[in-house]
Amino acid sequence: MKRYFGIIVLLVSFLLVLPAWSMENAPDRLVEKTVQEVLEIIETDEFIRGGDRERIFDLVEYKILPHFNFTRMTQLAMGRHWSDADAEQQNAIVNEFRTLLVRTYSNALSNYRDETVKVNPLSELGDSVDTKVRTMVIQGSGKQPVPIDYSMEKKPDGWKIYDVTVAGVSLVTNYRGSFNSQIRRGGVDGLIKTLTDKNKSLEGK
Repeated sequence: MKRYFGIIVLLVSFLLVLPAWSMENAPDRLVEKTVQEVLEIIETDEFIRGGDRERIFDLVEYKILPHFNFTRMTQLAMGRHWSDADAEQQNAIVNEFRTLLVRTYSNALSNYRDETVKVNPLSELGDSVDTKVRTMVIQGSGKQPVPIDYSMEKKPDGWKIYDVTVAGVSLVTNYRGSFNSQIRRGGVDGLIKTLTDKNKSLEGK
């Protein structure tokens, strides 16, 4: 999963120039519309391409992550252990998980290298409030294309991402394994400490 983080960042970063996802617009059209705009930003912003950590961090924090449902992501990643945590612990885990993804995406974004993306059109959504946007990352140098799917749900303030599946591997399922292991070893507080320590270790990277 780790070797795909750079590609995940590329796909997620298509949301960089999207001010707010309108409920009237289908998710696939929104992704398609922003692809060229975001690629242009990445390619022309010398600070991003130069690895300016604070600039990248701000882009991820303020432009990408608002389009994620982190509470649902965390709940899915914890699985049955979610109900073992009280409200304070749940909030702490959501915040630490969010911070972890901010730092991970920020650190990986500067590694983007000229991939292109094909967005598959969705069928008519009708009244559906849950869908999956399927995309394909076309890599250079004869590498195999990588499929990336966004699991999305319609919320009052627009469509939100609650999972990303890369080459058949779900992001939340991938984290569920490590979360369960940490909870078995140290309980819910142990998971919080592990996430907190991991975030501290990424601060200077």
